[in-house]
Amino acid sequence: MLKKSLLALAVSSIGVMSLPALADNYVIDTKGAHASINFSIKHLGYSVLTGRFDKFDGEFSYDPAKPEASTINVTIDTSSINSNHAERDKHLRSADFLNVDKFPKATFVSKSIKVDADDKDEFDIIGDLTLNGVTKSVTIEVEKVGEGKDPWGGYRAGFSGETEIKLKDFNIKMDLGPASQTVKLELEVEGVKK
Repeated sequence: MLKKSLLALAVSSIGVMSLPALADNYVIDTKGAHASINFSIKHLGYSVLTGRFDKFDGEFSYDPAKPEASTINVTIDTSSINSNHAERDKHLRSADFLNVDKFPKATFVSKSIKVDADDKDEFDIIGDLTLNGVTKSVTIEVEKVGEGKDPWGGYRAGFSGETEIKLKDFNIKMDLGPASQTVKLELEVEGVKK
C-alpha cells in the first residue's frame, strides 16, 4: 500500500512538473501614468515635431520563460493627440490627418512575437495596427525594462518599444514633403498583474 502511494505521488509530481507555465495577464497602467505613446515626425525637413496620445488603454500577457507566447492589445483615443499646440492639434484631428470624427479609435492587436536569438528580453511584436480606418501589419521592436513586486503589494512588468509607420499607408492625405512621410512611435508600457 505504501509503495503504491509513493508511486502515485511520484507520478503526480512528474505530471505537475511537466505542465507548461502559464502567462500572466497585465493591465497597462495608464491610471498611474506609467505608460506613454509618443510620436515624432520631421516638419518640412527643418525640425522635429513631437507629441503624444493622452488617452489609451490595453492589456498584455507575458511569460518570461516563453515570451514568444505573449500577446498585447491597445486601444487609443485618437482625439487625445497632443502636440502642445491647440491649433495644430485641431488640424491633426481633421480629415487631413487622423479624421477623428469618423475614426475616433486606433487599435493594435499582436499576431506573433519573434524573440532575439541572443537575448530573450528583446523581441519583435508583429501585429495589426488600425488607424484612420486602415489596418496594416507593423513590427514593434521591444526591449524588456524589468519586472518585479511594487511597494503596494502588486507585481509589474515594463517594456520599451518603437516602430515607424508611413502616413500614406494609413490613408493620411496631408503631404508636407518628402522629409515628412514617416512617423516614429515610441512606446513605454508598464503593466500591473491582474
